[in-house]
Amino acid sequence: MNTSSDLCLRPSCPHCQSERTVKNGSTHNKKQKHKCKDCGRQFVENPTNKTISSETKKKIDGLLLERISLAGIARQVGVSKTLLQDYVNKKYAETPREIKVLDKPKGKMTIECDEMWSFVENKENKQWIWLALDTKTREIVGVYVGARSRESAWKSLPPVYRRSFLHIFLGSL
Repeated sequence: MNTSSDLCLRPSCPHCQSERTVKNGSTHNKKQKHKCKDCGRQFVENPTNKTISSETKKKIDGLLLERISLAGIARQVGVSKTLLQDYVNKKYAETPREIKVLDKPKGKMTIECDEMWSFVENKENKQWIWLALDTKTREIVGVYVGARSRESAWKSLPPVYRRSFLHIFLGSL
């Protein structure tokens, strides 16, 4: 004997293509959610992927520079926190890990260094943040996050500054 649930076609899982799926509530905009009994993945049949317009991205970039919370930015620009977090993660992944320093003329170069620390997870896990600025151009020429040691911060400086500083440092001995 066929029941009404046997006649209802269940969508297959987009992850493992299993036919063993069940209804699993609904989204905030009333779309039916499903869950795969084999892999446990939750999904929506025929999802509508939202994208962020270039105008909204510019607005988000400006608000990020103002150091506003992600929840506040999501409210202001009208995007979901998940969509915003994905955008921020993508921007972070695209950010170069090496600082490109402008060419410097030969001669004396002066940098200012500053440090601060905070702890991560517990007070025994101190992490130091080092910043080095060229005093003439006000350009950030070195950034380091990690242990507090001269060698660690030293490695964050571009070679042109390390050579110049070494020359000045050795000349004063």
